[in-house]
Amino acid sequence: MSTSRLPRILIVDDSRIVRATIIKRIRDRFDVREEVDGEAGWEALLIDPTLQLVITDHTMPRLDGYGLIERIRGSRVGRIRDIPVIMISGDEDEASRQRAKDAGATDFIAKGTGTAELLSRLDTLVRLGQSHVELEQARAVAITDTATGLLTAVALRHQGEQMLSHARRQHGHVGLLMIALDALPEPVADDVDRPELLTCFARTLGGMVRREDALARWQDDAFVVITPGLDARQTCLFGERLRHAVAGSNFQSGARALDVTVSIGMACFPEDGDGCEALLAAGSKRLTEGQAVGGNRVCSTALEVSAPAHGGIDTALAQLAAGREQAATRNLPELGRALLPLLRLMERDLGLGLPLAEMERKLAAANDGKQSSIN
Repeated sequence: MSTSRLPRILIVDDSRIVRATIIKRIRDRFDVREEVDGEAGWEALLIDPTLQLVITDHTMPRLDGYGLIERIRGSRVGRIRDIPVIMISGDEDEASRQRAKDAGATDFIAKGTGTAELLSRLDTLVRLGQSHVELEQARAVAITDTATGLLTAVALRHQGEQMLSHARRQHGHVGLLMIALDALPEPVADDVDRPELLTCFARTLGGMVRREDALARWQDDAFVVITPGLDARQTCLFGERLRHAVAGSNFQSGARALDVTVSIGMACFPEDGDGCEALLAAGSKRLTEGQAVGGNRVCSTALEVSAPAHGGIDTALAQLAAGREQAATRNLPELGRALLPLLRLMERDLGLGLPLAEMERKLAAANDGKQSSIN
C-alpha cells in the first residue's frame, strides 16, 4: 500500500497502453494504482482504503465498467459506496454518457480529453470526495455519545420517528424502554469509577439489542432502547430479559465486584401516543414510578408487570453462573418459597424423598426472621 501523500487514484482498464498514457499525464499530481479489469478493481477497493477516486474503462473482461460502478454504488461500506467514479471511453455519444450516469458514474470523460481538463476534473472530484468523507465523520461524531459509543438523544429521536413513520404505514407497533441504573449503597458508590461502570453497562445493553433497535444514552445514568415491531407484551418481556441480564452480569470497579440492578419504564406505540416525544415521556414517568417503589423492576401503566425487588429465580441463577454467590444468597427465603411448588411436583412424580414439610417450616421461619430484622 502506498505511503505517498499525493491523492491516490485507481485506474481500471484492460489496455496497458491506455493506463500508461493516463498515468504519464497525471503522475506529478496523483499517486496511481492500476488494475486490468472490473473484478481486480473491485478487489483493490476492498483492501485499499487509501483510494480516493476511480477511473474506469467501460468495456473490460470479467466485469465491465458499468458493472463495477453498480457494485461500488451498492456497497455497504461507506468509503466505497461514496467514492467518486469517472468513466473514460473512446465513445462520446450521448447514449454512452447516459448509461454511465445511470450506473452511478460521477463524471464521464473521453479518452481524447486534454491534460489540463483531465487534471482539473480529477482535482475537483478528489476535493469533493474528501469533503464528503469529512462531512460523514462530523455526522458520526454528532450522533455518537463520546463516553459510551451509543447514539445521542438527538440521533435517537431521529431514528425513533423513522420507526414510528413506518409503523403507522404498516399498522405496526414500536416499543420503548427507558433504563436507569439503580443507586448503589453509599459506601460502595463513593469508590466506584462511574465512567468505567457506564461503559461496561452500555456494552451489556449493546449485546442484548437487535440490529434494528436504536440504543442511546439518554442522560447521565439513563439509557433508551426503541425497538420496532414489538407490542406491549413483547416490549415488557424484552425489558425483563434486559433486567435479568444486568442483574446477572459481572460488573466491577477496580477489584470490587458490584451488584448492579436497573429500573425500566416501558411505553408502546400506538397505546402510549403517536410520536417519539409521547413515548419518551411515558417511559420516563414509569421509570420514575418504578424507582420510587424500590427499583429493580419493569414498569408499565400501573406497575402490573413489576418484578419483585429480589430479582427472582432467573436472576439468582444468573448471579451464581457469574460467580456472585454472595449476591444470590441475600434472598434465599423468598427464592426457596418460590421453588416449593416445583419441589412438590418433583416429589410427587419422582419420589425423591424430599423433607418438604421441614423445608417449608424452616423457610417460613427464615422469612419471618428477615421481616423482623427489617421492621
